[in-house]
Amino acid sequence: MRARRRRILARAGGALLLALGAAAALDRLFPPDLSRLRATGTEILDREGRPLAVLPAPGGVWRLRTAAEDVPPALLAMLIAAEDRRFRWHPGVDPIALARAAVQWARAGGRVVSGGSTLTMQAARLLEPRPRRTLGAKLVEIARAVQLETRFSKREILGIWLTLAPQGGNLEGIRAGALAWFGRPAARLDAAEAALLVAIPRRPAATRPDRHPERARAARDSVLGHRAGPLAGLSAEDRALALAAPVPAWRRPMPRLAPHLARELARAPGEARVATTLSAPLQRASEAIAGMALEGLPDRASVAILVAELATREVRALVGGAWGEEGRAGMLDLTRAVRSPGSALKPFLYALAFESGVAAPHTLVSDLPLRFGGYAPENFDRGFAGRLTVAEALRLSLNLPAVALLDQLGPLRFAAALKAAGAPPRLPPGAAPSLPLALGGAGTTLRELAALYAALGTGGVAAPLRLRADAPAEAPRRVVEARAAAAVAGVLVQPFPGGGPRGVAWKTGTSWGGRDAWALGFDAAHVAGVWVGRPDGTPLPGATGRDLALPVLARLFHLLPPAPLPPLPVRPGPAPAGGEAPDRLRLLFPPPGAVLAAGAGPVTLRAAGGRRPLTFLVGGVPIAGERAKRETLWTPPGPGFYRVTVLDAEGAAARAEIRVQ
Repeated sequence: MRARRRRILARAGGALLLALGAAAALDRLFPPDLSRLRATGTEILDREGRPLAVLPAPGGVWRLRTAAEDVPPALLAMLIAAEDRRFRWHPGVDPIALARAAVQWARAGGRVVSGGSTLTMQAARLLEPRPRRTLGAKLVEIARAVQLETRFSKREILGIWLTLAPQGGNLEGIRAGALAWFGRPAARLDAAEAALLVAIPRRPAATRPDRHPERARAARDSVLGHRAGPLAGLSAEDRALALAAPVPAWRRPMPRLAPHLARELARAPGEARVATTLSAPLQRASEAIAGMALEGLPDRASVAILVAELATREVRALVGGAWGEEGRAGMLDLTRAVRSPGSALKPFLYALAFESGVAAPHTLVSDLPLRFGGYAPENFDRGFAGRLTVAEALRLSLNLPAVALLDQLGPLRFAAALKAAGAPPRLPPGAAPSLPLALGGAGTTLRELAALYAALGTGGVAAPLRLRADAPAEAPRRVVEARAAAAVAGVLVQPFPGGGPRGVAWKTGTSWGGRDAWALGFDAAHVAGVWVGRPDGTPLPGATGRDLALPVLARLFHLLPPAPLPPLPVRPGPAPAGGEAPDRLRLLFPPPGAVLAAGAGPVTLRAAGGRRPLTFLVGGVPIAGERAKRETLWTPPGPGFYRVTVLDAEGAAARAEIRVQ
């Protein structure tokens, strides 16, 4: 008897081992298909973890990878209470529920009534959807459920359900449903919202809240009713609020901030979430500023914006241009487009000149017609300012003094310094750096120009801009002496035309034919850049950086916390020994603070003292007239704040800030 018992046990053990071996072999031969779980969209996050943009999964389905940690614990409690109360202990199949389903199936003549599905079986069905709920399909679900239980933990199985559960239309998963129906991350759902997202997957088409609100409410309340344990911890008032909460009446659009950057970062395979350095509030405000600027621009024009923090070089806002408008080539990221910088490279040229001792801010130079071999540069207005200081030449963006400085420094040295600073000039194939480089005779991008200005704002130390939060910070490198960079920064600290934040160092640039209008600036904390133009490179007639890009730059600095830089006093040439020259240059009219009436006709600008010829400028633009005289006529173009300046032949300057209303 004992021997027989041993034989029976041995045969049973062998059969069990054989069955287990067969199951293991089948599991290896037919593993569960996880392709749908892996095919998720990409979520772009800001520096605080807030969603900036979401890109769909292949096929246009909004499906975001979701783990149990991404949702409130109350949602998990409701899900288990409503769908699978014995989820924590069963091996993928609940025998009690399965027995009940078998009885119902027999009574219904072979029709599946209540599948007895566990959450693991539902996860298996979501991984491999089948059009019909047949007995064969149910058996496959059972087998797959057992496979999932051997491969994944309970929380990972919940993650499969949370990622793939249908939420109506082309929405799948709790995180996608939370963004579409409530406009916020799943972690911030309240009890009523969580219950709705648990209820929708039962009948996603019939309980879609924007189309069937009453059915959606009834399904939600049913889930809330299943939650006896957790619901018991709520006060009567909170319970009543949850049951009385309305269901969403419309589907919200997915987050779509920084779309150009989102497309750039989403190209990395296998990344469901990408953390950036951007700030969602600043990005939203910057896009609004770009949108307002577009309204006043000519047809097919666009605006690109970049704002970065100086200390870390982390980009806080990036607007690549108009988005989704075919006529404005909205798919192009214009912060990466190679364009002519115009005069925007001059500050770095002057910094190198200060470093090498070629010039200093108060050095007197001449802005007069001069040829450099076969090259004869002219100013934007085709006029010349005469004798003035280097600082004034930079502020007025005069071309001939800049070319003269580059002639002394050498174009090759300037190009090498630009490359070392991270802004290599793009020249035509086979071309060598030459004197036109001082005036924008090469290509660069807004990202590179912003990094170049950031170097000037941090004492001549260059470092790449950072867009990803996980990008390692590269070692900074000095590209110009601190004193030279600080001197250029001080020269460029000047009021914005028409008013604006104080203590910002800024410079504009305009490429040939008005194809590119630039404005870049920095204070003690941030650097910002603006480009305006047409993506196809066609001219914008009459466009200048001062008119189109600079007002946008001023609005950007209005958004940022004030961090003013000190200006560098721009003094005229040395006075004679023994005190101030008796015939010092003075601006007699208009006096500082004068208020003039718009539309009253020409205004006589009048000066006294100084050495002729005199040059009158308004807003940095010379006024045509006889320079041997001490007065000229100027007609205000319209209301606003203006700076009137007079320069004499020795470089002395007198100025007044006035208002026209």
